[in-house]
Amino acid sequence: MGEFDGHENVLVADVDCTADGKSLCEANGIRGYPTIKHGNPDNLEDYEGGREYDDILTFAKGLKPVCSAAKRDLCDEKDLAQIEEFEALGIEELQKQVDEGEKKISSAESKYKRQVDSLQKKYERYTKTKERKIAKIKASGLGSKKSVLAFLKKQAAE
Repeated sequence: MGEFDGHENVLVADVDCTADGKSLCEANGIRGYPTIKHGNPDNLEDYEGGREYDDILTFAKGLKPVCSAAKRDLCDEKDLAQIEEFEALGIEELQKQVDEGEKKISSAESKYKRQVDSLQKKYERYTKTKERKIAKIKASGLGSKKSVLAFLKKQAAE
């Protein structure tokens, strides 16, 4: 954090999601530690790079200001047109669309979690079935059969 103290375009900060920073973490979809976010403060993105100090430092040094409604001079024509289109919707309609989008994301995450939980239960069931079958096969004398087979092969080779 000290490396970027007072930097014009980069803020490196530590937020405690269990205390005063809880609402900030909830607003940005932070569900685990450590989570690293970057980008426009109003639309942070997940950092997917390396977790070593040098990886993060190199990434942070490469950060540049991004196009946004507040920094239009950084936008190309396409981005500027999209910003203007969204501004024309007005606050209420834009809020409605944002809420709908977030609801769809939440629904997709919820469905994913249910599917993963279902897969986990199947995995556990299949593992138990496999273990029972293996135990039954071994209990039928497989170990002794292997020993006798090895003995017979050794005798045949002599």
